[in-house]
Amino acid sequence: MKNQWKKVMLGMVLVFVLSFLAACSDESSSTDDDSSEETGSGAAMEDYSVGDSFKATEPITLSTLFSDHPNYPLKEDWMFYEKLAEKTNVTLDITSVPMSDYEDKRSLLISSGDAPYILPKTYPGQETQFVASGAVLPISDYVDMMPHFQQKVEEWDIQPFLEGLRQRDGKYYVLPGIHEKVWPDYSLAVRTDILEELGLEEPKTWEEVEEMLVAMKEAYPDKYPFSDRFQFNSTLNIAATGFGTISGWGLGNMLSYEEDSDEFIFEPATEEYRSMVEYFNGLIEQELLDPESLTQEDDPAIQKFTSGESFVINTNGQTLTQYRNTMDETIGKDNYSIKKIVVPGGPAGQLMNGSKLENGIMFSAKAKDDPNFEAMLQFIDWLMYSDEGLEFAKWGVEGETYELTDGGDRELLDNITFRGMNPDAEEHLQIDYGFSQGNWSYGGPTELLHSMFNEEEIEFQNAMHETKELILPDPPIRYDATQLEQASLMSTPLKDTVEQNTLKFIVGDRDMSEWDTYVQELEAQNMQGYVDLANEVYQNNK
Repeated sequence: MKNQWKKVMLGMVLVFVLSFLAACSDESSSTDDDSSEETGSGAAMEDYSVGDSFKATEPITLSTLFSDHPNYPLKEDWMFYEKLAEKTNVTLDITSVPMSDYEDKRSLLISSGDAPYILPKTYPGQETQFVASGAVLPISDYVDMMPHFQQKVEEWDIQPFLEGLRQRDGKYYVLPGIHEKVWPDYSLAVRTDILEELGLEEPKTWEEVEEMLVAMKEAYPDKYPFSDRFQFNSTLNIAATGFGTISGWGLGNMLSYEEDSDEFIFEPATEEYRSMVEYFNGLIEQELLDPESLTQEDDPAIQKFTSGESFVINTNGQTLTQYRNTMDETIGKDNYSIKKIVVPGGPAGQLMNGSKLENGIMFSAKAKDDPNFEAMLQFIDWLMYSDEGLEFAKWGVEGETYELTDGGDRELLDNITFRGMNPDAEEHLQIDYGFSQGNWSYGGPTELLHSMFNEEEIEFQNAMHETKELILPDPPIRYDATQLEQASLMSTPLKDTVEQNTLKFIVGDRDMSEWDTYVQELEAQNMQGYVDLANEVYQNNK
């Protein structure tokens, strides 16, 4: 009994000692954990939230790829990078690649495991090839560290557009630039002085465009009233929406979603597509549209328009200014007027297609293991999604590149030019300062977007939103790597056939009476198999 009691006492002492040591160990461990947690968060701000300016708690360097644009090549002493480091404590270690080689070089770096952490200038869809290997980060897993991004997604109703980015695993791997509203940019530039001369109103539909061109042809029988650029791809894109189809730059995977049947169809074989092709073929037959529009390079088309040989051409806000600069010399400033008209409606109605997403950023998968990963996300969140960061990337620094007027508008300083502002200034906002450049200036509030537009462009934007019904994007088809390869192999010959025959039908090299034969040719290239694969994947993964 005595020995047993001694054993009990020894046990109690042992428990006490072990408990004491454990407590000491826990305290030490707690301290280590805190230190580890602090190290894990690196230079991240502790209470970073919406409205905060980001500044790393200590200087850090983040590696990034850079798409070097020939019009404003990278300069190491750009004010953009100097002020960015001052504001955020972040220095960017830049791997610069010429824009022409950017996609290939980015793929090579990712595949070799040597990619920088930050991979900007990535367009949705370009990430898919890297998902299966795990080489790029599923950024959707980490956006909880990005309060400004989350705020914009909620307030601007971005979620339906993000759905299209999700891969088969339900995650997205591109962090896109986002706009508050869809930003329509391309339409037709029309010689409004000719409209006034002929007593015509601005056309609101494609039928009225044809009537306008007929009147122009009657008045100027030796000219093609409409001679286009972009090898007609922009005009086909904007016109297709009003015809209830897709074409040109918007042809994509050639599939469109039918809500009633909950399935995808092959658009270039539809009656809607035929109707659009037949319309433009009719313009060719009447000599209203220059047949060279579908094949000529931009320069001849621009020369015809700016010299007065044609009266209609495709444009965006920036090229409209370029036309005017040339026409001031070729025709004379007081001898013409042009306008970017609201995109005409078609048989399907006054519709507007588009996205609120811009190109954006991929992250190398190894970025998440960096001790400053959270700081990296906070930095990108501030630069791309906070009002402060967006304004900085676009306009620069108040008092050094721009100033605020009494009315609160931003104006470039007199010595700086950009987008037609201060045209005689010696320095350029992009070329000499590095602001408003494509690697870091993405999307933003409509007010900020409009801040660099002239009144005419703002009027166009407002009219588009006031008169058009927005079509939401189709649901995604989430192929796995094998299915994607299979779909790509099937779609390539189909797309070649579609593009070649669209051109032939429009210019008249192939008669419209052969349309059914054309559809049979698509069927012989396994059009239905391509559609069936898409629908199978969609139904299994929606």
